[in-house]
Order: sequence, then structure tokens, then C-alpha cells
Amino acid sequence: MLWPKNLNKKIKPGVKLAAYTTFKIGGAARFLFEPDSLKELQDALVFARDKRLPVLILGSGSNILVSGSGLNALVIKLSGKDFKALSISGVYLQAGSGLKLNRLLTTAKNRGLSGLEFLAGIPGTLGGALMGNAGAWGKSIGDLVEEVSVLDYNGKTKLLKKGRLEFGYRKTNLRKFIIVGAKLKLTLSKQHEISLLISQFLKQRSLSQKNNLPNAGCVFKNAAPGQPVALASGSQTTSLWPAGRLIEACGLKGKASGGAVISSRHANFILNRGKAKSKDVLSLMRLAAREVERRFKVKLEPEIKIWK
Repeated sequence: MLWPKNLNKKIKPGVKLAAYTTFKIGGAARFLFEPDSLKELQDALVFARDKRLPVLILGSGSNILVSGSGLNALVIKLSGKDFKALSISGVYLQAGSGLKLNRLLTTAKNRGLSGLEFLAGIPGTLGGALMGNAGAWGKSIGDLVEEVSVLDYNGKTKLLKKGRLEFGYRKTNLRKFIIVGAKLKLTLSKQHEISLLISQFLKQRSLSQKNNLPNAGCVFKNAAPGQPVALASGSQTTSLWPAGRLIEACGLKGKASGGAVISSRHANFILNRGKAKSKDVLSLMRLAAREVERRFKVKLEPEIKIWK
């Protein structure tokens, strides 16, 4: 395929995506592109649209499972300078979607701005966090958003103000767009208090989620609020149930398939023991979903994105 002259040397064919994901699993993308600017991104989107080539946006690759057979798509990674910009005005933080969450959090802390501490230890980029309304400990990033800059898949820019944004549990109304950047509203605090909160959240996370093997974080969303869950005692609860506890209750910790295994520390994590394939992970996901539905009458919904 002959790309426009300004893109031809930058768009790489047949790039294996395993190295671009935290799972370290996945075949090759037909094309991989890391635009330096918004203009390059727009040009690529228009060209792909005209050629009817599917487009997928890759952040830090921390919540995706890529098919081992590869993808007939243009995979775009927003790692260029236009997508990592960061500025602060008062309590407002303006950042590009390609910015890593840990840098966002560190910058806010150094400026005495609080509100992002719950993101400590969560890998990924701002764009990915916004797309999935990342959260922990009862907080989510959507609560902080004032506006989001996006592109549609025709390359046209839009600025979506707070009133037009919808954030729910691990979902938003942004999925038909490509997130370019966002403005967040934080609160003033003291650096040592922010540092203390970050340390507390990191400690809580490490107690249950620290793994040395490649993984993509929590594989399933927690059971939906208000959905009855039958307990072994015969009683019921309608509270939000962690998917990991449901999977653990089914006795699936340590269950393996090929090179993949359900973590013995946190049952909502599937680990790559070194040579796992996407089919191994999918096999364990199907097993966990089937057993949880059989025992608790709850349908688990994947939290990770499955690219195939």
C-alpha cells in the first residue's frame, strides 16, 4: 500500500505487537504508525478511511489481548510530542492522551495538586484511562474531567465539554472517538499529604495485585452494582462484587492453560508464564466466566480489550 509521502517512511508494515503490550502476547499488525503530530494523525485517518482499512488506537498496551494471528488494521500509537504535552494553570491540568499516568501523577504532586492519587500503580496512558474511566478505591478519573479533545475517525477535531461527557463503571461515551487530550480539575493540597496518599494506595495495590509475570491487569469487570449474587449460604447480596473473589470462590486460582495461568495471588489476573498465546488466555477467561455464571448466576464482562 502506497501511503502519502509525508507518512510513507513512518508507517511500518508487519510489526509484531507482543512487544507493545504488557501481556507480551500478540501477532503482527498490518501497519503500525506512531505520528509525531496531530496533522500526521489526521492524514493517516483520512487515508485509512478511503482505503477502508480498520484503525485501532494503542496506548501503553496495558489492557489489551492481541490475537496471535495478527490484525488486518492500521494500529496507531500516540507516542509523539503532540500527544504528550502537559501544562498547568491554577488547579487545572491540561494533558495529552499519550502521557503516562505515572508522569501525570508525579507532576500534579510536585505542583501541590491532589485528586489523582488513586491512580498510583496503574499502568497506562491518560487516553486509555479516560476511555475506560479508570478507577480504584471508589474513585474514577471521570470525576475530574472538565473537557476532552477528540478526533472522529474522519480526522475532524471536536472539543467535548463536561456536560456532553458520560462516565460510568469502566465505560464512557468516548468510544467512537480518538482521544487527543483532556483538561482535569484537581484540588490544592500539600506535597507531603499527596505523597502519603500515593504511598498508601501503592501499598494497598501491592498487597493483592503485584505480579512479576506479564499481565494486563484485571481481566474482568466487577459484578454490576445491584445485580443479585447468590452466596454459598443461600443468602443474596446486591453490592458490587469483585470479579477476583468470585473466580477465587470457584477454586480457579492457579488454573493453567498452555503458557497462561490464573494468578494465585489475585484471581482476576491472568499471567503469561513465558510462552502464553492469546488462545491460552481466552481459554481461561471462558472457564472463569462459565464457572462464575454456573455458581453465582453472574455474567462476567471482560475489562480488557480483545483485538482479533
